[in-house]
Amino acid sequence: MPSFSTPRVASRSSDDHVCSAPTSDVVAAGALPWRLGADGLEVMLVHRPRYDDWSWPKGKLDAGETLPECAVREVNEEVGLAVTLGRPLAVTQYTLPARIGKDGGRSKEVWYWAADATGLTARPDGDEVDEVLWTTPDHARRTLSMASDVAPLDALVRAYEQQQLRTVPLLVLRHAKAKPRSSWSRAEEDRPLAATGRRQALAVARLTAVWRPEHLVSSPWRRCVETLSPLVKATGLALKYKQALTEAGAKKDSRKTRRVMRKLLDRRHPLLVCSHRPVLPLLFQEVARRAEDDAALRVLPDAEPFLRPGGVLVVHQGLDAGRRVVAVEVYDPAER
Repeated sequence: MPSFSTPRVASRSSDDHVCSAPTSDVVAAGALPWRLGADGLEVMLVHRPRYDDWSWPKGKLDAGETLPECAVREVNEEVGLAVTLGRPLAVTQYTLPARIGKDGGRSKEVWYWAADATGLTARPDGDEVDEVLWTTPDHARRTLSMASDVAPLDALVRAYEQQQLRTVPLLVLRHAKAKPRSSWSRAEEDRPLAATGRRQALAVARLTAVWRPEHLVSSPWRRCVETLSPLVKATGLALKYKQALTEAGAKKDSRKTRRVMRKLLDRRHPLLVCSHRPVLPLLFQEVARRAEDDAALRVLPDAEPFLRPGGVLVVHQGLDAGRRVVAVEVYDPAER
């Protein structure tokens, strides 16, 4: 079994399928850059001189890197696009040919996301990629060198045809691991993160930055604030506090907590919500009400502990689909 970076993907919905954690010897990630041209949907292929083939921007994970982080980095390194990941697409799996060297004969899988590249200019790095091609999906399907690369394209086209390609992410974060209640004698709202939790918070900041949240909404309790502290420091974003997201607030008036979540789901900008385990069911119930298909519902946690400390749920809402939830991703926390 391969060695995975943490936090890692626990599950995600892609089109009408559910994908679980990677199982192949070699794991990679990439994205399908897309834009709307005069004649409709266009996608960007890349030419790799090393293999003389046409493919998608992608690459293997670096040490300590998650799949989404890898996808964003590879697109930036290979073609100079600073993309934000959209909805997840298909995962391709195949056996590497013997001619490529040490990885020959091993199984490989590549996890893909859609990436809106509207207004961005591609600049091939000249090494891994020497040419890019913006083209129609039909021409891309005929041009791709590997048959397995068609699956994420088909998923992207289906999303476009169903008006579910343009999405906005909402991230739900359970605060990182805190000091045990049994060893804390002061006010519950002042209970801080444990050492493991502080390390998790750093990993959370790296992972969640992939979706470029523009607003951070949180319980004002200390363990939530400390979980978001590295992200606040990295982005300069301000924290907006909601008492309804605290354990006490949700217990006192669960309807208010659900109203807060409904309003957040109505926003048209990427945002992140940080709260506590007992509050998560209320938040997820509001997400479930807007789920577009069974795949998203199957990925949405529906039992204790919903998310582990430091876990992240990524909700993709369709901007052209009545703000329905069209895909869901769940990421387990960092363990070290």
